[in-house]
Amino acid sequence: MSIQVGPILVVEDIAAVRELLEVQLRLRGYSVVAVRDGQEALDQLATLRPAVIVTDILMPRVDGFALAHRVRAQAATAGIPIVFLSATYVSAEDEAFAQRLGALRFLPKPVETDELFIAVADALTGQPRAGTALSDREFYTSYRQRLEAKLRQKSAQIARNRQQLDSVLPDQRDTLAHLLAEMEAQHEEIRRELDVLNAALADLE
Repeated sequence: MSIQVGPILVVEDIAAVRELLEVQLRLRGYSVVAVRDGQEALDQLATLRPAVIVTDILMPRVDGFALAHRVRAQAATAGIPIVFLSATYVSAEDEAFAQRLGALRFLPKPVETDELFIAVADALTGQPRAGTALSDREFYTSYRQRLEAKLRQKSAQIARNRQQLDSVLPDQRDTLAHLLAEMEAQHEEIRRELDVLNAALADLE
C-alpha cells in the first residue's frame, strides 16, 4: 500500500473547533486531513505520513498525549512534528510533559490564528524534533501524575461553580450551568482516562 506524504493532520474532538482549524489552514494553502480523536489519527497513520500533526489533548478513546507517545514509539512516524493545542492542559508541568514527548509547540486554546500559523511554519521548515521516546512505564507514570493533578483541579472548579450557582443572578444562571456541565463532562473524561491508565500500569506489573 502506498504512503501519502504531506498534509497537516488535525486531531480535534469538538466539531466546531476541528472545522475552524481545517478552514484556517486550508485558506493558508495547506492540505489538511481532519479526524475526531487519537484513534482515528492512528488509523490514518497506517497509510498517511503527515507533514505535521496538530492535536488537541483531552479527547475520547486515544487522547493527544497517548497519540504522541505512540507516534514517537514507531520508527516510521517518530520524526513527525507535533503541535499540541489544549484548553485543559495548560500548566507549566503539562507543557514540560509535552516537551518530553517531543512536541514542537504547546499552544493554549483559544489559539491565536497567527500563533498557529507560526507553529505550523516552524514545523515545516525546522529540523525534526522527535526527542527520545519514553518507555511505556515512564509515559504511564508521568501521565498519571498529570491526570491526577487535572482531576483535582477540575473537582475544585466544579465545587466552586456549584456553590456559585445558587447565588448568581437569574440571567447568569444558564451560562454558569452550561459551564458547570462542560466541567463535569471534562472531569468524567479525565477520570475515564485515569482508569484506563491505571489498568495499563497494572498490566506492566
